[in-house]
Amino acid sequence: MRKNLISVPEFDALPAPVYFRYAEIDADSHAQAHCHAWGSLDYVAHGVMRYEVAGQRFMSPPQYALWIPPHTEHSSYNAQAIVYRSVYLDVAHCQHLPSQPVTLAISDILKAILSDFARRDVNIPQGEADKRLAHVLVDQLSQASVHQCYLPYANHPGLGVVLAALQHQPGDNRPLGQWAAQVHVSERTLARLFVRELGMSFGEWRQRLRFLAAIEALESPRSVQDIGFDMGYSTASAFIAMFQRQAGCTPEQYRRQARHV
Repeated sequence: MRKNLISVPEFDALPAPVYFRYAEIDADSHAQAHCHAWGSLDYVAHGVMRYEVAGQRFMSPPQYALWIPPHTEHSSYNAQAIVYRSVYLDVAHCQHLPSQPVTLAISDILKAILSDFARRDVNIPQGEADKRLAHVLVDQLSQASVHQCYLPYANHPGLGVVLAALQHQPGDNRPLGQWAAQVHVSERTLARLFVRELGMSFGEWRQRLRFLAAIEALESPRSVQDIGFDMGYSTASAFIAMFQRQAGCTPEQYRRQARHV
C-alpha cells in the first residue's frame, strides 16, 4: 500500500520567533527526511507518531513531546490517524533547550495553550494576550522534564532481536528467561542489558510498548477487552489499570477525549 506523504512547510525564514502549526494526519502517512534552521517541538495530541531523528528512533504518547534542535535531520511515520501539533522556535529561543533530540514531558498548561491555539487556528500570536501565552509556553518548555526517549532502542545484536520481536507482537507474554534462551545468553545477562542499554527493566519496556500499541489500537472500533487480550492481558481490568497508570484516564475516556482534541 502506498503511503501518504505529509507536506512539510518550506520557509526561507521562520515567519515569527514562535510559530504554531496544526494538522490532522491520515493513517499510513510519512514525512521524508528533512531539517530546518529552527527548533521544533512535535506533539501528537491523539495517537502515536514514529520518528527517526539523527539516527535515533522515537515514539511518544500524548503526555510527551519530541524536541528536535535546529539543523537536525528527522523523518516520521504514523500507522494510525493522528492529531498533530508543532511549535517552531527561532535559534534565540532554543538556547535554554536541549542541544540533542529528546522527549519532553509536557505540562497541562502547555497542552492547554496548544489546544487553545489550535482551536482558534493561531499560527502567529498577534494580540498581547496571545503573545503572553506564547511566552508562557516557551517558559514551560525550558522547565520540562527531559527523557532521552519514552521507548528507547538499542543496537546490541541480541537485545535488538528481542525488541523487534516484541514490537511485532506486543502481547507476547514469554518471560525474560525464555527470551534469554532464544538469544543464547543468561537471564541475568539479558536483564542487565535492558538496564544498561535502555535505562529500564524488561518489564517496564514491554509495558511502555504495550501502552503505545494500545493507543493505536483504540483508533479501531474494537472493544477494550479485545485490545487488552491482544496486548497480553488476561483480563480487561488488568489492561485498564495499566492504561490508566500510564495515561491518567481509562481507555474509553481516552477514546471520548479524542473527539474533542
